[in-house]
Amino acid sequence: MTEDQTARLPASDDPEPTTVNPFAAAAAARPRLRGFGATHQGNVRSHNEDSMLTRDQAGIWMIADGVGGASAGDWASAQVVDVLNEMRVAERAPDFLVEAIDRLYEANTRMLDRATQRGGGMIATTVVLLLAHGWHYTCIWAGDSRGYLLRDGKMEQITHDHSEVQELLDAGALSADEAERYPRANVITRALGISAEVDLDRVAGRLQAGDRFLICTDGLTKMVPEAQIAAVLSEEDPSRSPQILMQMALDAGGLDNVTVVVVQCDGPAGHGNGAVASGGR
Repeated sequence: MTEDQTARLPASDDPEPTTVNPFAAAAAARPRLRGFGATHQGNVRSHNEDSMLTRDQAGIWMIADGVGGASAGDWASAQVVDVLNEMRVAERAPDFLVEAIDRLYEANTRMLDRATQRGGGMIATTVVLLLAHGWHYTCIWAGDSRGYLLRDGKMEQITHDHSEVQELLDAGALSADEAERYPRANVITRALGISAEVDLDRVAGRLQAGDRFLICTDGLTKMVPEAQIAAVLSEEDPSRSPQILMQMALDAGGLDNVTVVVVQCDGPAGHGNGAVASGGR
C-alpha cells in the first residue's frame, strides 16, 4: 500500500483508542462484602438493649450491647447506630478509621451527657465495629461482645474480652472451669459511656475471598459453645447463619438479649474465590 493510499483510508477503518479508567478498575477489583444480622430480646429480658448496623456499601458493620437498665441501655446502643449511620464512604483507609473512632467518641459523649442530665448512674454500651476498605479490615471493640473470623475452615476469636473474669483468666487466677462459674462474669472493664477517655482495642488484617466474620453480643457466646458456633458459621449459608445462631441461643435458655451479624467476603463480580484470593494477597 502506498503512502497516498494509506492517507485515503476511511477514518472508520482506524481502530478506536482504548481508554482505561484506573478508578473504575480499582473499584472492580475490590471484594464484595455482604452482611446479615438478627437480634432478639431473649426469653427472660422484657426489652432488647442490643443494637446492630449493617452498611455493606460503606464497609461498616456493628453490634452493641447496652448497659443501664430501663430505657438507658437500648438508648445507649442506639447512639452508636446513629453516629455510624452518619459516616460517609471514605476514599482513604486512614481517614475511614479516624472518622470511625471520632464517631465512637461522639457516642461516648452523648452517653456521659445523658447520665449527667439524669443525675448520675451508668448509661453505657459495649461495641464491636468491623470496617472494611478495599482488601483491608479493622475490628474495633470495647467490652465483652466478640468478633470472630472464619478462614480456611478455622474460626478464630479476633477480639479479647474486656471483663473482670477475662482479666483473672489472663492473670492465671482462674481456670477455664472456674471462669464458667464465676459470679461476676457479667462485669465489664471497658465500654462506651464509662469515662471521657474512650479505651478501645483494635486488630487489623488483609481480607481474603471466602473470609467470614461473626460479631455478636454475649447473649450468644454465653449460651452456645464455640464449637457449635463454628460449625454453623462454616457450614450454613451466611444469609441464614444469624437466625440459626440466634435460635440456638434461645433454645439454650435465652437468658440475655442476643445479637448476631455475619459478614461474608466474596471476590469481585465475575471472579472465582480462589483466583481472587490469590490476586488479593
